[in-house]
Amino acid sequence: MNARNRPIPSQVCCPTSFSRQPPRIMIVDVSPPGWLCISTSLCEALDNFLALTCSLEGPCRLTLLSLYALNNELECLLPFVQVKGNLSRLRSCVEELRDTPGEGCIRPPSALFSQAVKDSLLQFKQYMRHVPAACHAGNSCIEVAIFTSQPGQAVVKQLEAGLKDTDLGSLQRLLVVHISTRRIPSEDSNDCSFTASGSTGLGDLEEIPVLAAEIELQQVDNDSISLESVFKTWLHDQGGQREHLHLLLPPALQGSASHPVCLKCDMQERLLSPALLPGVLDLGAKTESIRDFSLPVKDPASHSVFPHQLTVINVCLCLRALKSEGVCQSVLYGLPLIIRPTSCCHLDWDEMEMNHHHFHALCHTLRSRDWFLLARHEPPPGAGADVAAFSHYVLQPSASLSLLLKPVAGRELLLPCHMPVSSEDSPDGPLATIQNSLAQLEEDPVFNPLCLKTNLYQQLRVLQMRRSHPYTLQRRDQPWPPERPVKPVRLTGTGGRAEKGRTKATVAPLQFASAPKPF
Repeated sequence: MNARNRPIPSQVCCPTSFSRQPPRIMIVDVSPPGWLCISTSLCEALDNFLALTCSLEGPCRLTLLSLYALNNELECLLPFVQVKGNLSRLRSCVEELRDTPGEGCIRPPSALFSQAVKDSLLQFKQYMRHVPAACHAGNSCIEVAIFTSQPGQAVVKQLEAGLKDTDLGSLQRLLVVHISTRRIPSEDSNDCSFTASGSTGLGDLEEIPVLAAEIELQQVDNDSISLESVFKTWLHDQGGQREHLHLLLPPALQGSASHPVCLKCDMQERLLSPALLPGVLDLGAKTESIRDFSLPVKDPASHSVFPHQLTVINVCLCLRALKSEGVCQSVLYGLPLIIRPTSCCHLDWDEMEMNHHHFHALCHTLRSRDWFLLARHEPPPGAGADVAAFSHYVLQPSASLSLLLKPVAGRELLLPCHMPVSSEDSPDGPLATIQNSLAQLEEDPVFNPLCLKTNLYQQLRVLQMRRSHPYTLQRRDQPWPPERPVKPVRLTGTGGRAEKGRTKATVAPLQFASAPKPF
């Protein structure tokens, strides 16, 4: 296999990932009366999203953000700022947006949407001129998102007419988000109630095909969950310059028998790992090791130590059970733990035996009904449960009288993922190629992980040797003994003479230019 066809190592959160995240510009239509109905859900979703994004560790997924408010005139509420470390400023901008009055009836000029896009491009060009080149490496284009309650098709037509003679070279994507505000008839309440104009579940936005070269239209429901899904698409890795993964299958019998079947794939995160959140944040019981479930050491006579509690969720006094085929594996994370009946010596024999029978009956019933259980971790008493974050788990039954505990992601950690199910049959040619390729594989009725060898022991030995004797193991390309560092040489300004042994810098450090002022 040559270098061109060699599979590329794949990592979801490697250090080089998220290196091409574009700056984002939000243009919010705050013209009444539509703003009165969408302001609560939009501001709540934006506030939640910014709190989550600013708390994420690891590579920066959202570098720069700017926000415009569009009424009868255009106002820049937030010029370009770095998202990380600026949560207080971002939240103050959201509060200013929330305080925008929604009473009355104002129709913004038709050319104001295109003017907002032009002003966004101008702000980005000015920002690029005022910051060093190293600070915006890979961020040569921006994405603009317009949020409005006006009909999306009409807004797209206004943009097409107003931007037809505009240079959009630095515009990577222009998105129009139409927030549906269709009312539900109600006689008992006068508040704004809405119904979905289309079925748009979590992460499944109704995406209309591209109507112009750089314009895309999405229609979402007027609720914070749907709007959070729009914002969370910004957290995906945008560095799609090349495929992420090569899946190599054995050669097919027909055609090129000497070359493997290569499927090029992209990887996408389904959820945000809780490990990316601050360590002080406790999402409940962890499952990385059994030590995470260990109880603190206390006096045996003390009754202040409580075991962890998992409560099966009840809805309308009915047991919350899940059909096994209805649980998507992509929302499960972390290391699973095995749950079995306790053998605690503090229990008497009758209680232990009855507990064992009940556990056996639970496993048998779940397997016979093909059910999973959805459970929630209960904080210990006195731990501030009113403000504590809850964690949820799926309990999967086993034939070995045990349950498998798997953490399940909640709403806050989910990232949008739209994978439509194809109802069309595969063409005969590619289908025969893949079937012939898979026919070359050996089929094992039972998977035995003991057959897998990872060379972990050898790697651990090498690492321990390097820590104990750092100078005994050298790289082949590294000379031995190590070369001594060359002393720096200071060049004088006259005559080109050099003075050895000086370590003082002769070049002043570069001064960063100040950020552009708000428009």
